[in-house]
Parts: sequence; C-alpha cells; structure tokens
Amino acid sequence: MAKTISYKKLWKLLIDKNMSKSELKTVSGVSTAKLGKSENITTGVLVKICEGLQCDFADIMELVDE
Repeated sequence: MAKTISYKKLWKLLIDKNMSKSELKTVSGVSTAKLGKSENITTGVLVKICEGLQCDFADIMELVDE
C-alpha cells in the first residue's frame, strides 16, 4: 500500500496555539500553500516551521496510507 505525508497535525497544532496560517508564515518565514495542497516540500522548510513553532517533525506531520 502506498504512503503519503499528512500535515493534519500541523493544522491541529496551529489551532491549539490559536495561530493562523499567516502567523505561521511570520514566525517561520515560509508559505503554507504547498502544505495545504499536500505537495512535496524540502526538509529545510520543515525545519523552519519546527523552529518557528518550537516543535519537532513528528508534531507537524505523519506518514499515512493513501
């Protein structure tokens, strides 16, 4: 079975932190457009998001069955 990356954890974390996508862009310096479409992004972008939110990769993404 094929796997894909889901960013649902990121969206839930933003809700828990009472943050908007534009606030995420401010703290991380990255656009969320590709994340919203579940497109491929670089690990550098993921690192910036994690640094901005003070979290780890596992807090913002997970591998799920397609």
